[in-house]
Amino acid sequence: MQGPGNNDGAQPYATMAGKLDPKLLQAVKVMGFEYMTPVQHRVLTELPNWRSDCLVQAKTGTGKTLAFLLPTLHCLLQGHSAPPRGQVAILIITPTRELAQQIAKSCDQLTSQLATPRECHIAVGGTARASALSRFMKGAPSILVATPGRLKDYLSEPSTAEKLSNIQTLILDEADTMLESGFLADVKRILQLIPPKSTGWQGMCFSATVPPKVKDVVSVVLKPGYTSISTIEKNEAPTHERVPQYHVLIPSVADTFTTLASLLNLEIKSSSKIIVFGVTANMVALFAAAFSQGLTPLRVFEIHSRLSQSARTKTTAQFKEAATGIMFASDVIGRGMDFPNVDLVIQVGLPSNGEQYVHRVGRTARAGNDGRAIILLTEAESFFMKVNRHLPIQPHPQTDTINAAAASCADAVTQAMYSIGEDTKQRAYSSYIGFFAGSGLLKQLRMDKPGLVQLANELAIKGMGCPEPPPMDKKIIGKMGLKGVPGFNYATGNDLNGDRPSRPHGRPGNKTRDVLSPGAGQGDRRGSVSKKRGGGRGGGRGGRGRGGKPRAA
Repeated sequence: MQGPGNNDGAQPYATMAGKLDPKLLQAVKVMGFEYMTPVQHRVLTELPNWRSDCLVQAKTGTGKTLAFLLPTLHCLLQGHSAPPRGQVAILIITPTRELAQQIAKSCDQLTSQLATPRECHIAVGGTARASALSRFMKGAPSILVATPGRLKDYLSEPSTAEKLSNIQTLILDEADTMLESGFLADVKRILQLIPPKSTGWQGMCFSATVPPKVKDVVSVVLKPGYTSISTIEKNEAPTHERVPQYHVLIPSVADTFTTLASLLNLEIKSSSKIIVFGVTANMVALFAAAFSQGLTPLRVFEIHSRLSQSARTKTTAQFKEAATGIMFASDVIGRGMDFPNVDLVIQVGLPSNGEQYVHRVGRTARAGNDGRAIILLTEAESFFMKVNRHLPIQPHPQTDTINAAAASCADAVTQAMYSIGEDTKQRAYSSYIGFFAGSGLLKQLRMDKPGLVQLANELAIKGMGCPEPPPMDKKIIGKMGLKGVPGFNYATGNDLNGDRPSRPHGRPGNKTRDVLSPGAGQGDRRGSVSKKRGGGRGGGRGGRGRGGKPRAA
């Protein structure tokens, strides 16, 4: 077995015998790695005495984790100026909790062959702070892998900071992602809270690119004269420039689910491992719920911020190991996460900006593999291509076929939607409105606030199969800056207590309401849309919805 990529011309780890600690070499063998990847080989052969400062440019998925763990663990085991037991020697800062968990797992595997394995601890957000901190304080951590926010939190308490007062090595992993994602201030504060560079700790910075923000931090983390290593060819195009990219324009927002079903039916003929991004976590949850109802023959995975950390960790591990499958995801999977062999990325709806689009495209074509990317947009959202005309996004060559076949998916999508509780649709609807209301995109969409509500109502009724717009709490509407905007179905006490039965849309005998006109029925008892009641509420297929207070997220 080998590391990421192929082993053409690669050097075997056996050539490091006598140089790298034998227990580490044994662990590498147990892990199944026979050959070094280019970045591993270059760091282990070009970094002077493995204690020098370095800036290493390498793409995600090329084996960077072992490239920094092996030399630093070797130096720790050799006892060069090792700190007292119980104090952290190696501090690794990384942008996401999932990546931190990956690194910690690799660290545990590398130290598993030692007579006394070194403790590797994790400090990340989204987990129980008290229990993690208790383990850290009671344990004897030699290595700490942390995300910036939680690490800053640890360093703010003197007793915790004391355990970080004798670090040997500071590693910034995925530095460009971390600093371009809003963590620059946190990282700068961390550098003020740890011992000064003059105390002699080693700095290692791993980054695919070196934008100005990285250069700014490098000047503090690395000493002048640091070793610079790059495994990226000077003329090599970035992933988002070499991955074939296409757009499919959806006739209307109501066709979102049927068009996605049609597209997936076409694409799974040539793609077996797919990631589908949605605009919000709750929209992702609805996609996953719908497509789990038999809309695709592939196994469906789901990962987003509304899931517990343990559920996200489990899904991450399962999708990595899976040979095939579709993962519906939010941007909780940061750019540093590596999912092997993803050959297609689909984005449904507008990304927040061009940078987010690029980061998502980067989930495919990793470690030398091929990949493609497709974005589904409505006509109103097509401005994205004009604003980002520098991106090589071309019309999908089979757009007409995809849209034509969408109609044949309508019955299956409708049946899938009938089986989903109204609370899931309610949260998706609310989050869809909240995304656009709070993103500043309405102006680019050439849409006013009543138009947004009308659009969301169309998505809910014609796309999700709701009999009427899902109820929303007035307080949430106000927080979205939409107080007084017509078109909402204001929630009553029963709505918030889950007492609304699930009712399918469009069945014979169901009564209708005029909900797709933003100014309709503002004198209505329940809110801003009129109802035409004529009889019973219809024969619901999905039973009673679970309800729950709607959330704008």
